[in-house]
Amino acid sequence: MQWEDRIGRRIKLRDVNVLLAVVQCGSMVRAAERLAVSQPVVSKAIADLEHTLSVRLLDRSRQGIEPTPYGQALLKRGLAAFDELRQGVKDIEFLADPTAGEVRIGATDAMVAGLLPLVINRLCRQHPRLVFHVTSAASGPALYRELRERNVDFVIGRLFAKVEEDLTAEPLFDDEILVVAGAENPWVRRRKIKLAQLLGEPWIMPGPETAVGVLIAEAFHRSGLNVPRAAVTSNSIQMFRPLLESGPFFAMYPRSILQFSAKHLALKILPVRLPDQPSPVGFVTLKDRTLSSTTRLFIDCVREVVQPLAKGRSKENVTGKRALPRAKRSLSQQRVRSGSKASREVRPLLGRSGRWVADVTTLSSSQTAAGPSPSPAPAPRPWP
Repeated sequence: MQWEDRIGRRIKLRDVNVLLAVVQCGSMVRAAERLAVSQPVVSKAIADLEHTLSVRLLDRSRQGIEPTPYGQALLKRGLAAFDELRQGVKDIEFLADPTAGEVRIGATDAMVAGLLPLVINRLCRQHPRLVFHVTSAASGPALYRELRERNVDFVIGRLFAKVEEDLTAEPLFDDEILVVAGAENPWVRRRKIKLAQLLGEPWIMPGPETAVGVLIAEAFHRSGLNVPRAAVTSNSIQMFRPLLESGPFFAMYPRSILQFSAKHLALKILPVRLPDQPSPVGFVTLKDRTLSSTTRLFIDCVREVVQPLAKGRSKENVTGKRALPRAKRSLSQQRVRSGSKASREVRPLLGRSGRWVADVTTLSSSQTAAGPSPSPAPAPRPWP
């Protein structure tokens, strides 16, 4: 099949877009309504594609329309082509006006509750015309489908295992878990606590089947203890804070939430020593996908903000490749000096006893149904 004679001059981006709409809608009628065209226009576009490629792209049945293996192959490359064009338009807009542009972020609930608001606030002050679209989910793997469909530019969250071959991960810092309680809890006045002393207390736990649930269980097992019975089991981090603030509960929180939300006095970290466990947080992107200038600007800002937590972290990512490219005018080129505004933003508040004092502010975000990940062996759904 010659490109110039049979494909380059005859395949139209518009027809590929029609094919994508038909597959997403599962019907030519609904696709026509979405595209604001007539059904014969949709049928002709599909017929032209099938004639040009000499293969059937769609299977039609009573249940609806599904792509054939040929259709899936064309859609996979077609999505990449549309995404590259979109990224090119973004780069042109950024070159024309460096203060404008958009970033589409996939983030776990823990990032939405801690790190993400700080980064967005900083960039909004420096680039007030930037627009941010945030898609959140309880886990990173739940967001990988959005990443593969190019609905988000990258995912930021906890990395529990090596990612699939079509993805690239860059660790940023180890986000250890800490034992926390409400500021009025009697245990916060103690200077030394052993984990075994808290076994009989009421705990709030994520589901034991989740990746963070497994991480917490390992913390107890490595301490030679059984996991205590949970008084409340929930995978929603939004539920943890009010229960901790108003009741006698205990929980394990990621350090990043407490560090980046430390301006409000509500929760306290208890002086409980837990076994060391590697639990990196980082970026996940599509391999070989070009990142827009605004996306690289956002990633550079994240690197700068997490510098206090990233000491000692190698620049190599978990796939053995280099870290994600930086923007030409990287925010991380501005050094964060001791005592500067940037360093004060990420410095935790300390109580009189020297322990960290932090409030966890839960942000409402755009929730999407991520659906099952197409990866062959998805990781357990982590919290947060």
